[in-house]
Amino acid sequence: MGLVNGNSCGYHGYWPDYSSPDDTAVEPKFGTGSDLSGLISDLKAGGQKYIMDMVVNHAGYGARVVSQQPGWFHSNCSGDEINCPLAGLPDFRQEDSAVAAYLTNLSKSWTSAYAIDAIRMDTVKHVPNSYWQNSWVPGVLAARPNTFLLGEAFLSGSASQLKPFLDAGFDSTFNFPLRQALVDSLGKGGSLDRLAAGMQDTLGTLGLDRTLLQTNLLDNHDVPRFVNEPGSGVAESEIRTRYGLALGALMTLPGIPQLYYGNELGMYGGSDPDNRRDMPSWAWTDTGRSSAQTNFLAGGGTPKTTYDLTKKLIGLRKGNEALWKGNYAELWRPNGGQNVFAFYRGSGTSRVVVVMNSSASSASVSLDLQGNAGISTSDKSALGNGTVFSDLLGAGAPASATVSGGKLPVTLGAGRMAVYRAGTSSGGGGSTVSVTYQVSASTSYGQNLYLVGDRSELGAWNTDSAVPMTSSACSGTVCTWKATVSLPPSVATAFKFIKKPGDSGAAVTWEGGNNRTYTSPSSGTATYSGGSWQ
Repeated sequence: MGLVNGNSCGYHGYWPDYSSPDDTAVEPKFGTGSDLSGLISDLKAGGQKYIMDMVVNHAGYGARVVSQQPGWFHSNCSGDEINCPLAGLPDFRQEDSAVAAYLTNLSKSWTSAYAIDAIRMDTVKHVPNSYWQNSWVPGVLAARPNTFLLGEAFLSGSASQLKPFLDAGFDSTFNFPLRQALVDSLGKGGSLDRLAAGMQDTLGTLGLDRTLLQTNLLDNHDVPRFVNEPGSGVAESEIRTRYGLALGALMTLPGIPQLYYGNELGMYGGSDPDNRRDMPSWAWTDTGRSSAQTNFLAGGGTPKTTYDLTKKLIGLRKGNEALWKGNYAELWRPNGGQNVFAFYRGSGTSRVVVVMNSSASSASVSLDLQGNAGISTSDKSALGNGTVFSDLLGAGAPASATVSGGKLPVTLGAGRMAVYRAGTSSGGGGSTVSVTYQVSASTSYGQNLYLVGDRSELGAWNTDSAVPMTSSACSGTVCTWKATVSLPPSVATAFKFIKKPGDSGAAVTWEGGNNRTYTSPSSGTATYSGGSWQ
């Protein structure tokens, strides 16, 4: 594909200079095919994935294929999104079998030549769905099975608008309807009923399995940045509060969270081109992030404040299986009352309750766990009276909450959020103590620390049931890792810390030396300070 315009180009490569036949060459400004293969290899070595951006709806302005094959393009606009050119870009006639074969073979060539993991397909709503289902999806998957297919359908109404593309074979679409619910409820300061309803719409329409693969976002290059959504007249301190809750929702609701560059710093930006500014050079250092910066959220913090919160939330998601693959059950929505939203996520022995209060005053709620039909019987059995939930976020919420009468009572200050992880039920309402295990350790990209030991609360030496830990106070690759566990009082434990990579099924690294030992206190809370990884 050659250079279309010497002065400017599509923001993410959606003005391709297709030719017939196409040479499938890498844009010279980006390098060579060898460079691309090297990039993909380096990404995989670092535990990352490579997503290739593609477009088959249209060619670029002045693309060679337009003059070579003029009959391949719609010449008359009938007023619909499929047949009308988008922004004047030459619109392919996918209903023509020759055009369909040409475009599908192009994608197959790229997926065959390079070890890509996923494709982000642009403008999917502008192409006949029959083309996706009958030509492109089966063609690409034949060339490279298990390629993750993500479709960009800019539709913000409801999940029902996205379902046809999933039915056609896409694994995921950008969840613009949920994004709009986040904007309405948190960006604009509305009721959290809107967010609760948006999440329920996605689940009710798509089901849990598909919802877990939806790509959730706060903003991207086509919409104003989230911190711009409150509009003028809203104090920056209030914007910071709302944005923190939005980031928390993004990382804990079902779906795959997408971060658009600058989200992690609170970057301002209105509509195009203001939402597409370059990342400043200071953003790559802690020193730069620690100072107030123009066009970045202040309001009692710096870009580093937002960066640290984002990093903390990512760690919570990675370290708690419930947050990335768990079931979902709504526990509380405002219904015209206190502006509190709470939900439950559960997977295996990982059980989490997320609560947020976007109102201007403190709010107290009693979350019914035992009476909630969305929580499984096995999870209810593990969440009996006396179960202690410990807050992992540390953003001003009470450090713990205990189940009583089948309910979890929670009080949150204004603008606060908590991510509560369940410990172990004492059974029948007996007493437990809360023990925080901590250790200092260095990890490589994608690794996380876990705690595993001789009791069921510690995973019973089963690495699949190990307790995930959360990192903080990092210096380079070395962080302090913590996990809080509910144990019977005065019980002796033997345990070790382990490292698990991000990809399931990969090797686990065990600590060396003898098993660590610790006896829980007779009452209250305690901390085991384990020094450094051994």
